[in-house]
Amino acid sequence: MIKEALQYIVGLKAPVIEEINGQKYSDKGLNRISYIPYADSIELSTLTSLVDYIASEIDKMKGKMIVHVVSPTEVRLYSALDIERSRENVAVVKARVPEFEFGRFIDHENFLINMQAKFIRNEDRDLILKFAGTVEDGTVAQYGDDGVTQQATVKNGIASKTDAIVPNPVALIPYRTFIEVNQPESNFIFRMKSDRGVQCAIFEADGGAWKNDAMYHIKKYLANELEEFTDFIVIS
Repeated sequence: MIKEALQYIVGLKAPVIEEINGQKYSDKGLNRISYIPYADSIELSTLTSLVDYIASEIDKMKGKMIVHVVSPTEVRLYSALDIERSRENVAVVKARVPEFEFGRFIDHENFLINMQAKFIRNEDRDLILKFAGTVEDGTVAQYGDDGVTQQATVKNGIASKTDAIVPNPVALIPYRTFIEVNQPESNFIFRMKSDRGVQCAIFEADGGAWKNDAMYHIKKYLANELEEFTDFIVIS
């Protein structure tokens, strides 16, 4: 108790500031109090809403503004540096994209539903749906698997069956970024296994290159939409 009391009393003492060799020193840690108030960031979910917000001019913004494409699912609106060398984060835009667990095996039924609901239709998506929808349980593991190709028995018509190679790699277009821009197509590895029923998974196989593609298209979209607002600079 005595120690805490002494520390409290010492803390009440005004700091002593001395100048040594042209440098100023203090016997206490000092925190500078900022006098520039910042507003809370407005939260948005579409690129259109950000453009509408800027175009409305409901909030006056002085000087240059920065529209920063942070990721395929996030964009932030910042002010330029103020006198405190700080930026105000005026708006945050986060895309609402459907969740899909890449790299994880899921049961056959849920996989088929997810492929139809969360991927844009193209030739390879239809090929996977056709293959996964007709594969016979228990046959995936009966054939050689060299880590690249798999085989399974699929139904061919009403009664006949045939052996088929699991398609790989496949080019798919999942919903992964803002709806206002083209969803990037990229390569995936499609795998299946028989474990308490047929299970399927797709693994990303482009090293994340799709993110750069998505961010490029977001930047291009915003730069075009904000062309007349010369004080707004779009970066990614």
